[in-house]
Amino acid sequence: MELTFPLPDDPTAGVLTVDCAALRANYDSLRARSPSARTGANVKANAYGLGIELVVPELVSAGCRDFFVAHVSEGVRVRLCAPDARVFVLHGFSSKAASYYRDYRLTAVLGSRDDIFEFQSITAQGLHLPDPALHVDTGMQRLGLSYEDAERVAAERLSDAITIPFSLLMTHFVESDEPHSAVTSHQIARFAAVRALFSDLPASLSNSSALFLDHDLGLSLVRPGYALYGGNPMPGQPNPMQSVVTLRVPILQIRDVDAGTPVGYGGEFTTKRPSRLATLSIGYADGYPKGAKGTDTHHGADVIIAGRRCPVVGRLSMDLTIVDITECDAESLQRDAMATLIGDGIGLDEIADRAGTIGYELLVHLGQRFRRVAIHRKG
Repeated sequence: MELTFPLPDDPTAGVLTVDCAALRANYDSLRARSPSARTGANVKANAYGLGIELVVPELVSAGCRDFFVAHVSEGVRVRLCAPDARVFVLHGFSSKAASYYRDYRLTAVLGSRDDIFEFQSITAQGLHLPDPALHVDTGMQRLGLSYEDAERVAAERLSDAITIPFSLLMTHFVESDEPHSAVTSHQIARFAAVRALFSDLPASLSNSSALFLDHDLGLSLVRPGYALYGGNPMPGQPNPMQSVVTLRVPILQIRDVDAGTPVGYGGEFTTKRPSRLATLSIGYADGYPKGAKGTDTHHGADVIIAGRRCPVVGRLSMDLTIVDITECDAESLQRDAMATLIGDGIGLDEIADRAGTIGYELLVHLGQRFRRVAIHRKG
């Protein structure tokens, strides 16, 4: 028998399920929030951990024609799934990868004068590349031209020192998930000033959370990411998105312990009563966050077993997690029963909040040892 690793049908593994209909419904919902703009999709980090080869065809079927990635290698994978889409590579431009931009029709996002002049130098040599996007920084201090450099580039376009036919002007919000943010208002004003310098270019600003702001941004292209995959774009408010991911793992062992028993590495949790504990086949090696632990002073994450919420107790191990199942009906529990870590009312953001991280990090770190199942229900 020829095997591939990880074994795709490992009957002992946890199961990560992707609801493709929910993914498409989330795309439709986000598109409806900005009907005058094209709605793209951020599929960097392997489509936020869910798999480019699964996610991109689903979004293409929903009508998406603009995809954003971080790396050239991701762009190549997207192109193979979406022959007719625009594929933007966010991490600038390097002439070392010029043939990939050409052969796979990848759109470079130029975020510095070095990017611009390297791109212009390559195309002057006769290499035909898709018209690039221009990225301007309005407050993140990460990638993108400063406002002063944007002014210089605008002037150099007028003097023909820069002859690149840009296809898009873009920037990125710092805290669009915070309603009434003064930083966001400042960025919107700063981007409006930049747009006046490049009035011939279509513009893109909105990520997932920005689509829920009370601002008329007048943009040509929006580019949601996290919300597509079921994350809440409005922290602290009810999640308007459908759940896309469900994660279930098996119980490996059940044991009864006395009150006063320390649990896990370092004994950070001590049972307060005679307790029944279940050991689950998941740990931090699978991307379940170490901060989800339950200690004597901190209630960690919950999981669903036999229809009840059960708290994680003790530190997570590399491959194992212990939960307290004392409140569960003993008759319904057995070795190999499945525990739900994401789904059945437990969302990405809840786990992340309990673990002191963000849902984005949880999502992209979900490991490769799970069986991955795509379900295609009618939407």
